[in-house]
Amino acid sequence: MGAVDPLSSLLSGIRAEGSVVSHAVLTAPWSIRFTDGAPLTMVSVLRGGGTLLLSDGTERAVGVGDTAIVRGPAPFRLVDGPTTLDRPHTEYEIACFTPDAECTAQELGGIRWGTDPDGATALIVGAYRASGHRHERLLRALPPVLVINEDVEVCAWLETAAADAARLPAGSQALMDRLLDWALVCTLRNWFDEAGADAPSWYRGLADPVLAPALQAFHGRPAEPWTVASLAHQAGVSRALFAKRFTELMGRPPLAYLTECRMADAEALLTDTDLSIAQIAKSVGYADAFGFSAAFKRHKGRSPSRFRAAAA
Repeated sequence: MGAVDPLSSLLSGIRAEGSVVSHAVLTAPWSIRFTDGAPLTMVSVLRGGGTLLLSDGTERAVGVGDTAIVRGPAPFRLVDGPTTLDRPHTEYEIACFTPDAECTAQELGGIRWGTDPDGATALIVGAYRASGHRHERLLRALPPVLVINEDVEVCAWLETAAADAARLPAGSQALMDRLLDWALVCTLRNWFDEAGADAPSWYRGLADPVLAPALQAFHGRPAEPWTVASLAHQAGVSRALFAKRFTELMGRPPLAYLTECRMADAEALLTDTDLSIAQIAKSVGYADAFGFSAAFKRHKGRSPSRFRAAAA
């Protein structure tokens, strides 16, 4: 297996699937209620704008060029203005992951595609499904909502791509889903870059010329019996320098980070697969099931078998 960075690994279990709005005819006053319960929902404003209303009372204005990522699973709304819900308005609902939901290329939750009248809002929306629990570590690093302003040319390209997908029915949903996967990665990378010191340590480490090669090697080959010395060799520095730099930047020693990542991977494997305890132990870098079980219990407070039974 080649080098895999932590963000790619965490995103491997989350994908866009079947939830798209583009060229939506939304003439004020309007509101959209999102009830998918998706782990992540992305809203890109191509024209117009509105206000995101989260279930906890948070309000966040979004305008042209803004891409917002909302962390689920609580429902939320997008309205054309902060007072929309206090006056008569057209209300739409997007719930593409529910049975019998109307989420076709021509109609989505009652929102019809077409030529936007002057003053209407145009959106691209992606709701992301999770195939397991690997993404949960990523969600813990995100705020309830984050907003990134995209370049005008990027928005124009997104709108053109969405229009092409709608016009050419063959493979249009798959094309749009992959476009949304790409947009999610780009938005998260931009947000983590802007977050600086507030970004998760595993992301900051990827920008460090010393730590990056070691992190990529570990995440690409987690089953290997990594030590501080072997990670330092990947980084091309001495063991002492690597350990010092790692602890300063990542906030914990190298082996503590390795254990944390291995336990998170093991938790996902215990929950999402039928692999035996011995197989999981080997896949996350332990020589035998006994050593793995002892480490897992110290870290999680229960044995792997009890953890799996409780999650069933």
